[in-house]
Amino acid sequence: MRNIIKHIRRSLSWKLSLGIVLMAIPIFLLSLGILYIQSRNYVKKEATDHASSVLSTTMQRIDRYMNTVETASDINDWEVAENLYPDSLLAYTRFIVSLNGNIDGCSISMEPNMFPKIGRYFSAYTVRKNDSIQTVVEEEYEYFEKIWYKTPHLQGKPCWVVYYDDESLEVVLDGMIASYGKPLYDRQKHFIGVISTDLSLIHLSKVISQEKPYPDSYFMMVGEEGRYYIHPDSTMLFTHSIFDDVDPREQTDILALGYEMTNGKQGNMSVVINGESCLVNYQPVAGTNWSLALVCPERSVLQSYNQLSYIVGPLTIIGLLMIFVFSIVSVSNALRPINKLAKKIQRIADGHFDETIKRSRYHDSLGKLQTCFAKMQESLNHHILGVQQMNDEAAQRNEELVRTSELAKEADRQKSLFIQNVSHQVRTPLNIIMGFAQVLRENKSTLSADEASTIIKMMRLNAMTMDRMSKMLFDSSVRGATEETYANRDEEVPCNETARECLRLTQEHQPDHNFHFVTDLPDDFCIHTSLRYLMVTIRELLDNASKHSDGQNILLRVSEIDSMVRFIVEDTGPGIPEENISRLFKPFTKVNDLSEGLGLGLPLVMRHVRNLKGDVFIDTTYHLGCRIIVELPKT
Repeated sequence: MRNIIKHIRRSLSWKLSLGIVLMAIPIFLLSLGILYIQSRNYVKKEATDHASSVLSTTMQRIDRYMNTVETASDINDWEVAENLYPDSLLAYTRFIVSLNGNIDGCSISMEPNMFPKIGRYFSAYTVRKNDSIQTVVEEEYEYFEKIWYKTPHLQGKPCWVVYYDDESLEVVLDGMIASYGKPLYDRQKHFIGVISTDLSLIHLSKVISQEKPYPDSYFMMVGEEGRYYIHPDSTMLFTHSIFDDVDPREQTDILALGYEMTNGKQGNMSVVINGESCLVNYQPVAGTNWSLALVCPERSVLQSYNQLSYIVGPLTIIGLLMIFVFSIVSVSNALRPINKLAKKIQRIADGHFDETIKRSRYHDSLGKLQTCFAKMQESLNHHILGVQQMNDEAAQRNEELVRTSELAKEADRQKSLFIQNVSHQVRTPLNIIMGFAQVLRENKSTLSADEASTIIKMMRLNAMTMDRMSKMLFDSSVRGATEETYANRDEEVPCNETARECLRLTQEHQPDHNFHFVTDLPDDFCIHTSLRYLMVTIRELLDNASKHSDGQNILLRVSEIDSMVRFIVEDTGPGIPEENISRLFKPFTKVNDLSEGLGLGLPLVMRHVRNLKGDVFIDTTYHLGCRIIVELPKT
């Protein structure tokens, strides 16, 4: 034994195998136990659902029986009241029983001395027995005090009652009877008797017991006071209740079930009945104070589940054996890392110094060997990493210097291009203004009024162009950006009026162009924003559309979408290639370097709109030209 223990301590394979087995067995047994318990709960839940379904089906069958009885009484009561003759009453009772196979008996009982020639009592009764129907005038007895007569009389309305008639009469139904009694009234609304239609509970019990979810399950029905109306033990019918012989301290579950059923509740619970645990589903009978319950002993419900233990035992043994075998095989395969270690050492020898060898936490031969190689590799890797880190830092600094130099060159180039562009864009309108000023000075007396007006108009338009460029330069400056940040963005701005004003100002600048305006909003619709920057934005988009299109189909549309208002400018020009769209919103960038402008229009539009909590984008689905959409929040 000592030698075996010593061998296990020295053998890494056995130590790992035992460790895995000792860890896997508790987990396996715990998982199997949880599965076993959960299966039991699942089986009980399925049984409860199945029993509830059977109970509902049975209740529907009872409802059909009771509806048949109620309908038979309800559709004949008025005719009975109209034909108050002894023979007619006998015929009606026979007619009701013979016409409805679910009805076991029917009586029409009249008030005292209703027929003086016959005497104080008259009760016509028809009963179904042994596949035959008998109709008689009942023997004289005080039926006025019977529950089936007295209850509908006192309540003055139809009702269901259950009773056990112990009178020794010539023709009676055996056992307990469920009777639907309905009071009869003459034309003067005077009470004259009761029509009572009977349903044998013994017969009803046989009908509902035909459908059992489990072999030992059974139905029971209790009344308002808990008395048994239907029960597999016939000696308990009507004479015993669900509360009889119940110990309040030890049988609280039966008391709870009794209170639930007598109070007309619906549900299910686990109850110990006669020392046996049972699942009970209960439901009130509609139109009555009765309650029907389906009792399913757990031994029947769990019969198939209990058989599962014959499978679980062998399955547990097989599982433990498989764990043991799997552990040994897995550990045997796991003890082949010497090959992996050799491969790592070969890679290091080939120059891959970043290869990592982990230290072993075991003190066997393989663990010591792996730890020694790990220390050697760590020492070598430390020095190599130091050299590589120095090289990387030097290379990174060189890259940063090169990148900084390129950025400086690009900034210088951009500055030169921007200065050239500004000079060109300013020189053109300035030359026009100076040229026309010289013409006015030298030819003032020879020019006609129309010519002078045209020259002044051209000078004004070019002056406006220079003013627009100066404002754009100011807006793009640090001071302009600061002023935009502190601009009033809570003005109440009418959308349509602002759009029309922008069109009017643009039309003055471009009188030969054709502008259109469409709006989906009422004229009194306003948003809270900055009027100044909204007008600057719209006018810039309209100026761009007029410059880069034929100028004849420029449309400004105002619309609403969700919580945003859209200002849409579209034209029928050449449009913008998709690959150039992302560049248009960068400052000092133009698609065509020879085109008019400073390359600040759309970037400033983007900045203004973003400052107003909105967004601007180009609609790439529009292919007839260019469509730019500005979205601003309503508030």
